[in-house]
Amino acid sequence: MKPAFPFSVLAACAFALSGCGRTPEATLVGWASIPPDSFVTGPTSGQFIEAANGNAPPFEGRQPVQGFSALIRGTAGEYLALPDNGFGRKDNSADFILRVYALRPDFRTAQGGSGTIAVESAFLLRDPNRVIPFPIVADREVYPNSDIPVDPRIRTERLLTGADFDVESFRRVPDGTFYFGDEFGPFLLHTDSTGTLLEPPISLPGVFAPEHPELDGAPPNLGSSSGFEGMALSADGSMLFPILEHSLGGAGAVLNVYAFDLAEGRYTTLDPDSATYRYRLDDEAISVSAFTTWSGDNYLVIERDGGQGQTAKFKRVFLFNPFGIDAMGVLKKIQIIDLLNIADPDDLTRSGTGHLRYDFETTEALVIVDDSTVGIINDNNYPFGMARFEKSGGPDPTEFILVRIRHPD
Repeated sequence: MKPAFPFSVLAACAFALSGCGRTPEATLVGWASIPPDSFVTGPTSGQFIEAANGNAPPFEGRQPVQGFSALIRGTAGEYLALPDNGFGRKDNSADFILRVYALRPDFRTAQGGSGTIAVESAFLLRDPNRVIPFPIVADREVYPNSDIPVDPRIRTERLLTGADFDVESFRRVPDGTFYFGDEFGPFLLHTDSTGTLLEPPISLPGVFAPEHPELDGAPPNLGSSSGFEGMALSADGSMLFPILEHSLGGAGAVLNVYAFDLAEGRYTTLDPDSATYRYRLDDEAISVSAFTTWSGDNYLVIERDGGQGQTAKFKRVFLFNPFGIDAMGVLKKIQIIDLLNIADPDDLTRSGTGHLRYDFETTEALVIVDDSTVGIINDNNYPFGMARFEKSGGPDPTEFILVRIRHPD
């Protein structure tokens, strides 16, 4: 067996971006899945979506265990996983509760394993202390643009919903609290360890998506739901680095990365054009969907296109180091995983093909397992995603994979 691809080699490649030879080999070493029709008890959901893939909403007294947009390591061997706002839009997700799940996978590996994932709700996001300065669904008697009464639990506990925020990223910071990156503001949401908001949502100065509740008729300078898709925490735990999903102003393929100083509780710049870093998408990509620290000053991102199944053409993981910047002030990067071509020599997917094509539309969550292994999990867009069953129909499962990176001969 070849030795694991050492991080020092990747770092050197990131600096030089030359002389590294072929893309490192990516091998599937763990696979587990959550069935698509998985639910937890909660307020009735899906009241504002249409039937899809054989699933007829609403889901009475249930919330779907949606695929996940962000993933971090827990403190007791579990993984903490964050769904986004639910069914994809602000106007159809008012009955979807924002929460974090605890996942305990029994990965199928070359040594065995069931390939199943135990799932439990870890905590719900809520605002019992009324720190949010604008109206939310919990303040209403009926859901927006309907005559359906808001569920009493949402009102009583002031639970946050997918019509309030579109949370796509989160990090636990050294004091044990959490910050969530939102796309509607874009905002940072600061909660305690149980999901209770500790302060008002923190706006990115000078940046407004169309869904921003305090836009007041002014023109937005960011596309719809184009706020914070990914967010990294610096290795020393002092800074958050949220990245916009799309370009500021809607032009070009260069995304802004901002710095939020945790000790000061503020962004390091008040000028939205003065980003801390700038990241350029590949021509085939539409967004960065995950962003995390690997080690030291080295970071990983996922870039993706909008395809799924056979229409998926570009789902890749890149490494960059902030000291590697080109003449235009844009971060240099090196590809380390093609998610559409992962070796599966032990047939962990039971496909018999010898490789995994991880071709979900929204490949959105990335976690570091060790210095040569990353974990990736998808947002299945329940009940709409159908990468796995595009011919027969049926919603996608949630697949959690472990990928080991090795240096090619």
